[in-house]
Amino acid sequence: MRNPFRYFKTSPEIIRLAVMIYVRFPLSLRRVKDLLHERGIDISYETVRAWWNRFGPVFAAEIRK
Repeated sequence: MRNPFRYFKTSPEIIRLAVMIYVRFPLSLRRVKDLLHERGIDISYETVRAWWNRFGPVFAAEIRK
C-alpha cells in the first residue's frame, strides 16, 4: 500500500490531528489553525483545508472499516 503522506513535510500525526479536530468538533478552519498554533504547530487555515480535502475521505474509509 502506498503512503498517502509521502509528499508532505508535516508529520502524519499532525495532519491526522488537524483533520480529526475539524471533523470531531464544530469549528472553523481558522479556529483549528488557532488551536494548533497554541500547541506550537504553525500552519495556515488553507493548509488545514487542503489536508481535509486530501485526507478526509481516507480517514472516513478507515473509520468505516
